Amino acid sequence: MNTVGPFNNPAESYKYYSLPFCEPSQTHGHDENLGEVLAGDRRRSSMYDVRFKVDIQWHELCHTRLSQDDIKQFVDAIRDHYLFEMFVDDLPVKGFVGEIEQKQLKFDSHLHNESHVYLFTHLDFSIAYNANEIIAVNLTTDPQQRVELEYGKDLDVQFSYAATWIPTNVDWVDRLDYHQRVNIGDQAVEVHWLSIINSFVLVVLLTAFLAIILMRVLKKDCARYVDVDEEDFEDGENESGWKMIHGDVFRYPSHIMLFSSAIGTGAQVLALVVSLLLLSLLGTFYPGNRGALYTAAVVIYSLTAGVAGYVSTKLYISLGGEKWASNAVMTACMFAMPFFVTFLILNSVAVSYGSATALPFTTILVIVLLWALVTFPLTIVASMRARKTAHKFEAPCKTNHAKRQIPPVAWYRTAPIQLLIAGFLPFSAIYIELHYIFTAVWGHRVYTLFGILSLAFIMLIIVTAFITIALTYFQLAVEDWRWWWRSFLSGCSTGVFMYVYAMFYYVYRSEMTGSLQATFFFGYMLMVSYAFSLMLGAVSYYCAQKFVKHIYLSIHID
Repeated sequence: MNTVGPFNNPAESYKYYSLPFCEPSQTHGHDENLGEVLAGDRRRSSMYDVRFKVDIQWHELCHTRLSQDDIKQFVDAIRDHYLFEMFVDDLPVKGFVGEIEQKQLKFDSHLHNESHVYLFTHLDFSIAYNANEIIAVNLTTDPQQRVELEYGKDLDVQFSYAATWIPTNVDWVDRLDYHQRVNIGDQAVEVHWLSIINSFVLVVLLTAFLAIILMRVLKKDCARYVDVDEEDFEDGENESGWKMIHGDVFRYPSHIMLFSSAIGTGAQVLALVVSLLLLSLLGTFYPGNRGALYTAAVVIYSLTAGVAGYVSTKLYISLGGEKWASNAVMTACMFAMPFFVTFLILNSVAVSYGSATALPFTTILVIVLLWALVTFPLTIVASMRARKTAHKFEAPCKTNHAKRQIPPVAWYRTAPIQLLIAGFLPFSAIYIELHYIFTAVWGHRVYTLFGILSLAFIMLIIVTAFITIALTYFQLAVEDWRWWWRSFLSGCSTGVFMYVYAMFYYVYRSEMTGSLQATFFFGYMLMVSYAFSLMLGAVSYYCAQKFVKHIYLSIHID
């Protein structure tokens, strides 16, 4: 037996025996790995005795007497639509604790609704097998064997179960897919693929169209600049647009340590996401591998810390930074510290609720030691390596001593409008897939369509890169040379849209309720959006940097 919890609140789960079910005199736990603990598994042994290929017509599990407190616990659980989860041969199966039945009664010529609460006392196991292997398990409750719960007196309850064994031709290697279809139902894979391919084709066409237009405009600009004499440029005559700010466009951004740390951490998140997607395509995260995704995320994040340290320090030193050690420490804490603070708050809430999602102290200690002994040292070592290989940023043209004044622009060319566009277009490319992911993560579906997810991720990167390049050109064309932070924030804005959509999903697309569920949802979605902001911000910056250096090299400014 694993957990129980409200159907609409997947994050709000409790240990199975927190309800007064039949419990063996001595229970033993399951040896969960790190990922299973992070996923909230808290498995304990049960009293069910099911033998392989032995049908059971009816068998008593236990006979117990429910006190008034026990009845109240069950009534409250059933009114909240509690769902329990158990494992049969490592296959997860779920069922409802009970049901509520509405009845209409007539008093004094008036109809009155009266609700009756029933506890399911009998479980039917339908087990499919092939040769000597269990392939799938389907669990149903018998509406004819239930007990009405009423206050006022203690209640004698007899729990029971039955088991039926059904032969099947499904192979062992396909049992998880078959079990998933039996218990959860088919996902609309064909419609899903069709929608994502349609979005991908539109993204490719739009980006190609944008690239062609941008290349033609740049070609015309470069031809116009080449035709103008250099003396005219020195006199300020006939010069306009992005070439006019060549003396300021490579002026270093403010707060270079914060900027470098954010870019380095974004590069690490990008490496993490790409690694997880590659593992998913190799079939590592199949439904039966409980907690594999959580374990992989923790381990890969720790091992990719060197990416953050190297990228951050190399950029920091190239921009004239000297405190590389402080920069390395900030990089190591850029994502880990906000996430750890958020986790402590959420875990404290879970502990106060007595929820199974609260991590035990030993697990927290393991994660902290993993960061202190692996993640942090790797960041420092990579930073030391980058310090030896880093060199000064090579700008195509010299930077003036005095900053050039930035002329005023129309409202639709201001930074807020550009950031709004930069976030909305990439978000619109992945909106469909984001909905499916939310439904799986914050619902009771198992997400297995990693091929579609990888395609959506490629779309996200492509759109982010192209829209950042286009907006950077428009910014330089109006003689605004502050592109460093703007390019990074252009990618970050997509993460803001993701969090806004999360709030919309919680209010209008889900039925989640309660403080615990709301805290977990908004807390962890904030961290996910933050991670995506850093990742897409790093992608946006590097694309913008390559573009800016290329266009200023193409006109050969002395």
